[in-house]
Amino acid sequence: MIRDYIELALKKATYEKLEDGSYSGEIVECPGTIAFGETKEECQEELESALEDWFLSALHHGDTLPTLDGMDLNKRIEAIHE
Repeated sequence: MIRDYIELALKKATYEKLEDGSYSGEIVECPGTIAFGETKEECQEELESALEDWFLSALHHGDTLPTLDGMDLNKRIEAIHE
């Protein structure tokens, strides 16, 4: 379930080639997830790591997670805490 959510989020990532030839990437739906890399592949790896950290931080702080393509983990998390 968590891995599915992360994979959905990664599919929403956008990448931009910067003037120096490196790349930046972000997932707008998951605020604060941004990464940089010398290659697009490196940027993708860094972004996945940033997303995992963002996800764990959101869970730790009780933040509401964005619903991605109909996947709403908030209801499942609330059920666990009840």
